[in-house]
Amino acid sequence: MDAFAPWHIILLVAVLVVLFGARKLPTAARSLGESMRIFKAETSRLHDDDQRADAANVRPASALPETPQPLPGPAPAPDAARQQILDLQRQLQDLQQQTAGGDGVAASGGSLPETQRNPKTF
Repeated sequence: MDAFAPWHIILLVAVLVVLFGARKLPTAARSLGESMRIFKAETSRLHDDDQRADAANVRPASALPETPQPLPGPAPAPDAARQQILDLQRQLQDLQQQTAGGDGVAASGGSLPETQRNPKTF
């Protein structure tokens, strides 16, 4: 048995004419055709975009391989980094002691330079 025998199609058209009327069928068919055209155009664009993306990712076979970039030098030795951290901590402590004095005399006993004793405010 065929699913779309000629008498099935005739019966389907008759039902559509009865349901929607003869005046609305051409408009409905036209809008359905436009929708199908738009759908087809959009799907072909998607297919074209996929092809362009694939072409962009593929290197030509004749292209020479890239020269390897040299690796960065060895990381500084942990001792050097640790020493730098200790020096920075010592400098921070010295600055904190100097600002804690506040009276022109550093906490370590030495006098502060003139610019630190009397800061100018603008």
